[in-house]
Amino acid sequence: MSNTDPAGAAEPDPDVVELATRVFDLARRGETDLLAAYLDAGVPVNLTNDKGDTLVMLASYHGHARTTALLCERGAEVDRLNDRGQSPLAGAVFKGEDEVVDVLVGHGADPAAGTPSALEAARMFDKPHYLRKFSADGS
Repeated sequence: MSNTDPAGAAEPDPDVVELATRVFDLARRGETDLLAAYLDAGVPVNLTNDKGDTLVMLASYHGHARTTALLCERGAEVDRLNDRGQSPLAGAVFKGEDEVVDVLVGHGADPAAGTPSALEAARMFDKPHYLRKFSADGS
């Protein structure tokens, strides 16, 4: 029996899928220390799920500033967009995660990246303090 689908692509190894799922859940739950151990063991910091979400996207969106900081310090691409064109910073703005926004901006996240961008989200959801943080004119 072959480990390929009819189109010839290899089927994912169930153990690898299980490991990736566990790592994404750690980012989603903000389990910073355990996630750091997986990164130390070789899990890529820019691991991406089937929706294009990175670990930093999940940690940011779920409001985990410490986990977001760890990922940024380990080289996570702070402006990497998911399959819907969303950035981690825009997700944090949408959710009103001030500490996460500070971490991402401190690591160089671009408020204009993505659709909608963090700037657009701040305007849409009437969050002028983010516009000031991004040095935008708010118009």
